[in-house]
Amino acid sequence: MDPIKVVIAEDDFRVAEIHEKFLKRFTEVAVVGRALNGEQTLQILSEHSPDLLLLDVYMPDMLGADLLPLIRERFPKVSIIMITAATEKSFIEKALSYGVDNYLIKPVNREKFNEVMLDYIKKYSLLSSKQEVDQHYVDQLFGHKKPKMVKKHTGLPKGIDEITLGKVKTILLHQKQGLSAEEVGNEMGVSRITARRYLEYLTSIRETKAEVVYGTVGRPERKYYPIM
Repeated sequence: MDPIKVVIAEDDFRVAEIHEKFLKRFTEVAVVGRALNGEQTLQILSEHSPDLLLLDVYMPDMLGADLLPLIRERFPKVSIIMITAATEKSFIEKALSYGVDNYLIKPVNREKFNEVMLDYIKKYSLLSSKQEVDQHYVDQLFGHKKPKMVKKHTGLPKGIDEITLGKVKTILLHQKQGLSAEEVGNEMGVSRITARRYLEYLTSIRETKAEVVYGTVGRPERKYYPIM
C-alpha cells in the first residue's frame, strides 16, 4: 500500500508540529504539507492531492467550516478530520453534512488521536484492498462491531483487562511486520512487561503468533504477529 498522504491545516505552528509528531508514529502515513490559513490549504490540496486533511476551524482568513463546501467542490475524494477547539453544534452539524470523517476537540491527547487515525487507516486499507464486497466488508468499513469479542473474552485471567487487550490487538493489526513487547508498550504508554503479558495471552489463545528474530548485532528479539 502506498503511503497515505496527509495535509495539516492549522494556524498555530506549535500545534501543527505536535500533530505531525503524532503522525510520525504511523508508518502508513506521510505528511506532504502544512497550511497556516484557508488560502494555503486550498493551494496545498491542489498541489499534492492528499488522501487526508487534518483541518482546524479557526484560521486567520476564514473558518475551516466555511472551507468545507469549497473543498468538497474541488477535491471531492479527500477525507477530512477536523481538529478544533470549536464545540458549537452548528460546526459539528456542518461537518457531518459535508462528510467529515471525524471530529476531534482540542486539546487532543495522543491516545485519542491514535484511535482516530487507526480507524481511518483501517478504512483506507479496506477501500484500497481487492477484498470481495460482502456484508462483513461493509460492517468493517462502517464500524459495525459484532459483540463476539465481549463473549470471547468473558472470564479473562487475572491481570488481563478487556479494554487494554483490545488496544493491543488493534496495534498489532495495523503493524503486520510484527512488533516486540517493548514496541507495543511504547505505543500504548505501558511497560514492556505489561505489554508482554497481554501479547503472551493472545499467543496462548492463538490470536497472535510469536517468532524469535535476530537483529543486526545478533541479539534475539521476540516479535508478535496477528493471526488473520
